[in-house]
Amino acid sequence: MCVISKYKTMSKKLFSILIFPALIFFFQSCNCRNQNTLPPELENPHVFKENTTPPHATFFPYDKVEQVIANNPSASPWYILLNGTWKFHWTDSPKDRPMNFYKPEVDVSNWDEIPVPSNWELQGYGVPIYVNIPYEWTTNPNPPHVPHDHNPVGSYRRDFQIPQNWDGREIFIHFGAVKSAMFIWVNGHRVGYSQGSKTPAEWDITKYVKPGNNTLAVQVFRWSDGSFLECQDFWRISGIERDVYLFATPKTSIRDFFANATLIHNYKDGLLTVSTELRNYAVRTRNNVKELTLSLIDKNGKYIAVLQKPVDLKGKGKQFITFEKEIPAPATWSAETPNLYHLVLTLKDDQGNITETTGCDIGFRTSEIRNGQFLVNGKPVLIKGVDRHEHDQYKGHVISEELMLKDIRLMKENNINAVRTSHYPNDPKWYQLCDRYGIYLVDEANIESHGMGYRPDRTLGNRPEWIDAHLDRTRRMVERDKNHPSVVIWSLGNEAGNGVCFYATYDWIKQRDHTRPVQYERAQLDYNTDIFCPMYARIGSISKYAETHHDRPLIMCEYAHAMGNSTGNFKDYWEVIRHYDNLQGGFIWDWVDQGFVKKTQDGKEFWAYGGDYGPKDVPSDHNFCINGLVNPDRSPHPGLTEVKKVYQNVLITSSAPEKGKISLTNENFFRNASYLKMNWEITEDGKVIAQGNRADLNIAPGATRDYTLTLPSVMPKPGREYFLNVFLLTKNKEPLIPAGFVLAKEQFGLNLKAPAPQAVLSDMTPVKTEETDQSYVISGNGFKAVINKQTGILDQLAYDGQNMLKRGPVPAFWRAPTDNDFGANLNIKLGVWRHAGNHRKLKSLTVNKDNNRKVTVHAVFDLPDVYSTYEMNYAVYGDGTIRVTNHFMPGDSILPELPRYGMDLQMPEDYAQVTWYGRGPQENYCDRKSGAFVGRYQSSVDNLFFSYISPQETGTRTDTRWVAIRNHDGNGLLFVGLPLVSWSALYYTEEDLTQPFRGSMHPYQLNKEDFVNIHMDMKHMGVGGDNSWGARPHPQYMIPAKEYSHSYLIKPLKKNEDPGKVSHLIYR
Repeated sequence: MCVISKYKTMSKKLFSILIFPALIFFFQSCNCRNQNTLPPELENPHVFKENTTPPHATFFPYDKVEQVIANNPSASPWYILLNGTWKFHWTDSPKDRPMNFYKPEVDVSNWDEIPVPSNWELQGYGVPIYVNIPYEWTTNPNPPHVPHDHNPVGSYRRDFQIPQNWDGREIFIHFGAVKSAMFIWVNGHRVGYSQGSKTPAEWDITKYVKPGNNTLAVQVFRWSDGSFLECQDFWRISGIERDVYLFATPKTSIRDFFANATLIHNYKDGLLTVSTELRNYAVRTRNNVKELTLSLIDKNGKYIAVLQKPVDLKGKGKQFITFEKEIPAPATWSAETPNLYHLVLTLKDDQGNITETTGCDIGFRTSEIRNGQFLVNGKPVLIKGVDRHEHDQYKGHVISEELMLKDIRLMKENNINAVRTSHYPNDPKWYQLCDRYGIYLVDEANIESHGMGYRPDRTLGNRPEWIDAHLDRTRRMVERDKNHPSVVIWSLGNEAGNGVCFYATYDWIKQRDHTRPVQYERAQLDYNTDIFCPMYARIGSISKYAETHHDRPLIMCEYAHAMGNSTGNFKDYWEVIRHYDNLQGGFIWDWVDQGFVKKTQDGKEFWAYGGDYGPKDVPSDHNFCINGLVNPDRSPHPGLTEVKKVYQNVLITSSAPEKGKISLTNENFFRNASYLKMNWEITEDGKVIAQGNRADLNIAPGATRDYTLTLPSVMPKPGREYFLNVFLLTKNKEPLIPAGFVLAKEQFGLNLKAPAPQAVLSDMTPVKTEETDQSYVISGNGFKAVINKQTGILDQLAYDGQNMLKRGPVPAFWRAPTDNDFGANLNIKLGVWRHAGNHRKLKSLTVNKDNNRKVTVHAVFDLPDVYSTYEMNYAVYGDGTIRVTNHFMPGDSILPELPRYGMDLQMPEDYAQVTWYGRGPQENYCDRKSGAFVGRYQSSVDNLFFSYISPQETGTRTDTRWVAIRNHDGNGLLFVGLPLVSWSALYYTEEDLTQPFRGSMHPYQLNKEDFVNIHMDMKHMGVGGDNSWGARPHPQYMIPAKEYSHSYLIKPLKKNEDPGKVSHLIYR
């Protein structure tokens, strides 16, 4: 039954499907094109290809088996890459496009030149547009109609050579990806048409080419009716985006093959089933190809299986040949153990000579849903995934193999084992690399019609006239990628509603490939998804699903929205995921910030986002494309460290760390932990005082093993703190990862304590207090503190005559909004706190001389913005130490949560060197700190600032015992938490980093202050991460408006003085 009738399309629609292509062909044949009209193919959902060959797997013709194994098409005499410099003409309007340029005699020598592949907007033609949900050319979409006046057109020309030895062979041209629709001519002859911008279009051009020089012409339209299915959340840019090449096959050749390498007999043995399609393009009846041989070769070159079958192709036509062979105990493929075999298919003539050989790498593995779980090779793997757009900071959607490899290396280093190809099939090289190095892939069809909404009467996913367009895109993905073991799940698309089109695509995949599950988020719990794969589900909802649904696993297709300073709550998600068998992970949105390198007028480079190109009326969703765990150049965000820690594949726990008792749980499913070794260390206030190692990590997959480390006896020193740090490192060099690379770690506090010493007032020199009209001056041996009588603030703090303050501590409640804060409207909801500290009014100021070695200053402030009271106490000791205590007392009015509770102060700009003992080295927050160990770290003030592409809160470090800030001479101030502080030290204030709205600033617009702005916080709100459009940080990471009190010390530091040694004194 045809698809259309199956889904009950009306007879009128069936008539249109049959008649429209015929009319189009008639007009094309008559050459009745009008330059002032848009080609009709661009506005007909039934027409998306013309003369293209059927889609097939990615493989290349060779004449030697060794070439097949090497898998380098450039080494084949039957392959010519056409990438390079092409002649190019661009126009903003179809009516101005060249019409006869495809004729070889038309002179295009005065045209511009453009690299192929490339996106023409990044080559200076037209405007890159970033929007998330809407269509970029209209706010009122009316499919299948696209703009006629403003619809940029790129026309390409180049010549190519056909070698003499290609004569007598069948010759094809392959375009890996073209956006959005293309027409192609060879030597003046129209060859065909294609749309669908992320899968190949291929034509047989044998009858159009000749030995020697040939002329190729291509015309690409930015928008077509296919664009209605390409409304993805990424840059909307155009052009020839992937490789263009020619290949030549014998007249009798291997046209396609489907290699199913599954596991049987309780996953112990392999079953290899290879279905091949042979094609004879010759009209004559005689054919000397007599045999098709299948060879399975392991990584050492050993032939595991060799099978032959006769070929019987007489005349033009096809033959289908299927091989089946059981393979005893093969080395299986998984992301942990990506074992591959070379599959080689060879055609031989009646003399035994090779006429063609080809193939690919395959892996033996199963992928299935069983008992409500997603299983790979029978194991309920955990998906520690990310969503990944193809993005290059210079080239747009043109991705080099080197950049792909860099992505995989970073993923492996950070325990990421899975990628969803959001939201389209990626470059074929990506799949080969994922096969080789081990990454699970959810391969997603190039279908998204988000701008149409999800209503059944509105979405294209429920319109019968769009079924074939959906099927075409799905089929092209599946046929191209079907032989890759890394593809473990098919995805029907993204955010395109649900209905008859997706019922059709699901049914087609299930008929074509029974070896992989299918998922689709918009299906939710409808039948056409094997996996419940929600977006941005909250912890409570996934827990509820786990308790109430047992037929399908839950794998979040998007979660942990990593926009800007984000990835909070991540550990909390995985505590729940690890608790339920049918929760199996998810894909973080997303991998890379989609910023493009752009220059300011004065030549400074910055990463541009939506709205940074073109006139003001260009639609834009601003920085909503900046959601990555890594920057556009792949330098990591601080949040990636948290992901690595939570995703780690060996879990480390301890019931008695003081006794060296630890347990390791191998969360790998296929790999013994013996590839790792253990290093441990004991630290005293961040300094290593003992260390050791263990190499015997023989832990089976899924097993737990207990160890007792031989720890030395540690006699605790007064006031010191001790931790046991455990690190798991690679024993040997791994693919992409060096030996000795840390893949897992854990930190345990040790219950080893001795009372800290108390400061002895009698040992201190006397403190003197003077009062002037403006100030109270408190001084002692080598120090002076000046309190302003009008403001109650510490105006000056000098040690040995050197003033170390630009401005003393003041109450601080505001933080520069993060992207998540803006999304939850916290910049407004919590906005009452923005100036609450600055608008303080001094009510009273008293100075009490407790004794001649300690003076206490007590200031009381009104906070009129929040109808509250704030008290600040300075206890100044004879050794120059100041104990600062702040006390917040809210009034009777209902107040929102505080972004932070603490104080900020300013030091001169040359105090630029920072040492601290607390969590680090990267920034961390109360809901994103498990990957930041307590330790002793150093940094410059410059390097404490992480330059988010859109400025926002940054640089905070939590759980800090002390922080020392010094100048180049080594003098400075020591801040000691009582007991802890969260702190930051930047050359920017909160006001500097506060944007009027999200995505309205870039780092190059920030001007460094001539001071170091320092925050000393008792509490700092979490950064959140559930989503960036409404979710707040989880309640336990918010700061309710209630009474708080907090203290810390300020102490002088001299050159070469160890801050750790002077941080332990207790001041009463």
